[in-house]
Amino acid sequence: MQLGKAQLKLLEKLCNACAVSGDEGEVRQIVLEEIKNHVDEVKVDALGNVLAVKSGSVPDRLRVMVAAHMDEVGFMLVAEDGDGLYRFETVGSIDVRQLVGKRVWVGKEHKPGVIGARPIHLTTAEERRRVIPLDALRIDLGPGGKASLGDRAVFATKFRCVGPSLMTKALDNRLGVATLIELVKNAPPNIDLLAAFTVQEEIGLRGARVAAYALAPDLAVAIDATPAHDLPTWDEEENTVYNTKLGLGPAIYVADADTLSDPRLVRHFIGTAEAERIPYQVRQPGGGGTDAGSIHKQRGGIPSVTISVPHRYSHTAFSVARLDDWKHYAALLHAALNRLTPRILAEER
Repeated sequence: MQLGKAQLKLLEKLCNACAVSGDEGEVRQIVLEEIKNHVDEVKVDALGNVLAVKSGSVPDRLRVMVAAHMDEVGFMLVAEDGDGLYRFETVGSIDVRQLVGKRVWVGKEHKPGVIGARPIHLTTAEERRRVIPLDALRIDLGPGGKASLGDRAVFATKFRCVGPSLMTKALDNRLGVATLIELVKNAPPNIDLLAAFTVQEEIGLRGARVAAYALAPDLAVAIDATPAHDLPTWDEEENTVYNTKLGLGPAIYVADADTLSDPRLVRHFIGTAEAERIPYQVRQPGGGGTDAGSIHKQRGGIPSVTISVPHRYSHTAFSVARLDDWKHYAALLHAALNRLTPRILAEER
């Protein structure tokens, strides 16, 4: 499964769309349009997940769920102060320290706005020592600017491909969405592919829980983007606490805050990467989580693993990933699924 100019344009379209948790409609429409002629079944469930089935063509097939969440972090307007000023809450995990002065798009019309606060030279020395609290910030749409309470807002950052790097908002997880679309179009014949484009991952893995129960797969792979922690340390000592690094290939999870990955699947993905000479890295255990955190606990338990693309500056206005890491991620996913047989579930854990 190759990623070329067409797939890069699709990623750009997905990243420029606005789809904060609970309001994923823009990305959902792109997904439905892209996959409708390539699946045997497709539906949108009660929460807004897109669930698609592409049946294989060999006997004794595994039912394999591959999940990629459509939502991104952002904001919700909660109160109007007049003159185009709106109070807001964050949706998903966002560091309030980096919000002042950021441009945003508001609502389905993508109305331009900016997150404002009092300028620094009008604050006291004591105030400068503190983080500006969220309730002191406003989204400013300008005089006469109107929006509805409950409207979502996203960072107004358009996609760029600069040399080896992808730079934009929402790489978490439009990288996964774009990859899953291509996987549907190039589905391995040895499995029944259960593609789940999920909602509300950023606020508690909610869509994946419903999707996994409905699809009842034999095993599952969550595909996502993971924060790289690979910058030099301030004191010039070696960074020994990274979780992933850009440029080293896709990250295979062994553990995170929500999931202990199924060791059979970890071995399978590592073995595939080594056999196919695809660069990979093991995502270091620690915090964070993916849709696998909900999926593996459904029904009688679903063997699960996560594969992610490393990216810097997660959940900010501008994330950075490497194009080659994305290409190797797609290659590993496709190759590993092509090698799956029911024997994997007969192995010891």
